[in-house]
Amino acid sequence: MGILVASTKDDRDLGTRFIDFFQSFGQNWLAYIFQFILVAVIFYYVFKVLKINKGGKFIAVVTFFVLLSGLAFATTSSFDNEILIIAIIMIALLVFTMFNTEIKRTLLDSNVKKSKKADNLTVTGVELIIEETVRAVQNMSKKDIGALIVLSNENLPEGIIESGTVVNASITSQMIEAVFYPKAPLHDGAMVIEGNKIYAAGCFLPLAQSDKLPKEMGSRHRAALGVTSVASVTAIVVSEETGIISIVKNGAIRKKYADAADLKNALSEYYWSDLTAEGKL
Repeated sequence: MGILVASTKDDRDLGTRFIDFFQSFGQNWLAYIFQFILVAVIFYYVFKVLKINKGGKFIAVVTFFVLLSGLAFATTSSFDNEILIIAIIMIALLVFTMFNTEIKRTLLDSNVKKSKKADNLTVTGVELIIEETVRAVQNMSKKDIGALIVLSNENLPEGIIESGTVVNASITSQMIEAVFYPKAPLHDGAMVIEGNKIYAAGCFLPLAQSDKLPKEMGSRHRAALGVTSVASVTAIVVSEETGIISIVKNGAIRKKYADAADLKNALSEYYWSDLTAEGKL
């Protein structure tokens, strides 16, 4: 008789299972709501990381798996909550493994305020800043003067700013070149630009430690890769050995052997896209 009852229960149609599920929901609504909120929070951050880092295909896979798990949870009497929890943990571990760097960068950005510097900028002012910055970078490249400039939206770890000196100076080619002059006290560190100001100089950045990086890659390039891995910033590097200009973003060298046009594009993207997200010029 026990076998017959079990078989009858398993053979119920889908509609009956849904009815049973909603009936049990009324008895355990608090537990269900808590689980729903927990799952929603987890997958909100998962989807945020994937979307920011263009993981569209992976989003589709995760969404399909979540819907499949939810359907099984609602309609299968033998489906245990522990299975759903294990599935969530597995997905979280998979996403963390694949997007370790991106997750750290996203979490850091979520804890800082977006820059309001755009409120003090004008179209003419931006064009002048871009012109002055490009001139300075090209001059240092011709003279093989090493430099590392970080374009920030106030989204750098506080320790980076504290490791340098706050200068809060206007952006001019003379000022940029003076900071990186080989005998200047701040030339070994990074310069941080925020909006229309050179906010800090002489800052020490986290170095990228990947074994895949070429051994000949210098400390400035490793620092640029490191800082763009933990924060959504753009770094401009001038090699002291070769004078080659590189543009680094999202933990990778976006452009090597960058010329004036490449620099203008990177700076324009910073001023017209990043800084104007919170305000209009």
